Amino acid sequence: MKVYGVTGWKNTGKTGLVERLVAEITGRGFSVSTVKHAHHAVDVDQPGTDSHRHRTAGASEVLLASSRRIAVMQELRGAPEPPLTDLLARLSPVDLVLVEGYKRARHPKVEAFRAQPGNPLIAADDPTIRAVASDTPLDLDRPVFDLNDTPAIADFILSQVGLGPRPSPLPCPRT
Repeated sequence: MKVYGVTGWKNTGKTGLVERLVAEITGRGFSVSTVKHAHHAVDVDQPGTDSHRHRTAGASEVLLASSRRIAVMQELRGAPEPPLTDLLARLSPVDLVLVEGYKRARHPKVEAFRAQPGNPLIAADDPTIRAVASDTPLDLDRPVFDLNDTPAIADFILSQVGLGPRPSPLPCPRT
């Protein structure tokens, strides 16, 4: 699977950019999955649900399945957070995995940058950031895109990972 990241400081538009990129790239016929890093004790399961009761009782993993989705919750119980490579290995195959966050991981990335709130550019010291999507003009040694130019950013990412335009299906021969 091809992997490309979107990184940046808090409140720079990472999630919105990833959301738009998923819609843009899947709209072009590619399959996309995402990995989102959270720096806090995020919990997608709520107290009182059966799955939460299973986890609090001590289950290492709880797989919740319905006719619409499947969720796997794994308790680390003091173990270190798995590296991104281990998490990627758990995903079903797709054309592209977009990774949000993981500033220090070594995969190629686009940095989402906003002039406000005044954080420094990560790209200045990080060669894994191959382009910047910004709300302000920047003078850099790599491409700078308008933060809202999703088609151009998608073009750049797809070219970087070697995914060209999806060919149109061949017409069915008439018999």
